[in-house]
Amino acid sequence: MTSQLTAAGGILPVAERLITGLGDLVFAEVELFGTQIGLIVIWLAVPMLFFTFYLGFINIRGFGHGVKTVRGRFADDSAKGEMTQFQALSTALSGTVGLGNIAGVAVALAMGGPGAIFWMFVIGLFAMTLKFSEVTLGMKYREEMPDGTVRGGPMYTLKNGLAQRGYPTAGKWMGGLYAFLAMFAALPMFQVNQSFAQAGNAFGFGSGQSEALIYGCVLAFFTALVIFGGARWLGRVTSAIVPTMGAVYLLGIFIILAMGFDQIPAALGAIVGDAFTGEAAAGGAVGAFVVGMRRAVFSTEAGTGSSVMAHVHARTREPVSEGLVALLEPFIDTVVICSLGGLALVVSGTWLDPTLEDIAITSQAFADVAPWMPLLLATAVVLFAFSTVCAWGFYGSQAWGYLFGSGKQSLLTYKMVFVLLLPAGAIFPLDIVISFVDSAFFLMAIPNIIALYIFAPELKAMLADYWARKVCTDVE
Repeated sequence: MTSQLTAAGGILPVAERLITGLGDLVFAEVELFGTQIGLIVIWLAVPMLFFTFYLGFINIRGFGHGVKTVRGRFADDSAKGEMTQFQALSTALSGTVGLGNIAGVAVALAMGGPGAIFWMFVIGLFAMTLKFSEVTLGMKYREEMPDGTVRGGPMYTLKNGLAQRGYPTAGKWMGGLYAFLAMFAALPMFQVNQSFAQAGNAFGFGSGQSEALIYGCVLAFFTALVIFGGARWLGRVTSAIVPTMGAVYLLGIFIILAMGFDQIPAALGAIVGDAFTGEAAAGGAVGAFVVGMRRAVFSTEAGTGSSVMAHVHARTREPVSEGLVALLEPFIDTVVICSLGGLALVVSGTWLDPTLEDIAITSQAFADVAPWMPLLLATAVVLFAFSTVCAWGFYGSQAWGYLFGSGKQSLLTYKMVFVLLLPAGAIFPLDIVISFVDSAFFLMAIPNIIALYIFAPELKAMLADYWARKVCTDVE
């Protein structure tokens, strides 16, 4: 049947060409000082810089208050919402901390040299402001239900925010566009596929289709237990898994750094020095900057609005309060985890091996310390994949609810389809699927960033009001 369709120029080849064309459009590149950089990366990086200056470096001055808030100092248990602010942060982190951190740092090193790690660190700091901005607006425009539950995300920011400005139709359609893209972007096929590959290599249970099907079904079963439980259950699970998976991965990183402790000063010198000279990086210093910026943007997901759908479920009456919690997300995800991972890989030297790529660079660095270390990495990868799948299953259900209603039967339909699709991620070659999912994911940034620019004056006023009422009066 497939061959007949192909010969006739039927549906499948047309769909493949359309998806490939979409990917080419989304990831189109322009030349910057002799180095190619994606337009979507520029689209996400520019507002990071703009809002950091516009909001007076809230990423720096609001950090301490964000830490106090996430620790529960200003908790308001009577506010509407289904998670504590710590649980909301954990859920958001479960969607961003993942294979992008493990493989993404290795890719940055291989493409941009040690200097790329420095620029990942810097861009991660600016991403904190963008995350603050989108979450604060998401909190303001979330919808509160009579039973105490809430729903929100960039689609509701667009719908309700533009309605207040007299453009209800435009808001409804722009919110619908975001939700449509988010629903497809929520298919975490890559995480399922790559976690199976790493787990199979480490634990030696084979890589055939039968093993892949078993792995996919097991992952789907545990995912179903979480996402069918709703936001409250998701918050409980992620608040336990995220610290655990972070600790497992960082344990391996610290072991690598401890084994090569005497090489750390030289590695730090290479990271900082190469960021400005770029002698070892393709494209020189500019190449290191471009690669670091690209990986940091991909790692934090700041600007895509995805994690807003988790943060809006936090119990608080203060939108800015949750925004300050959210800015901790890129700090943990990129500034800390990616930077430490990058330092460990520079110390190990495995990024220089031309026969290794992506996650294999990290796996070899672990293996060089001890034969059992890749098992530790595989455990972290599986935990990362599981938490990411759970978070995106929840995000997809929020987008589905916006488009088709949030009734029990409607959401049950989506969750069943989502869970049933997961085993396919471990079985099939995913080039076309990944291209489509990635395209949808980054296209989400277009309506979301437009909303941030539209509501920028309002955002600044909200921050000034909260700062005067809460932060300036916050005395230890």
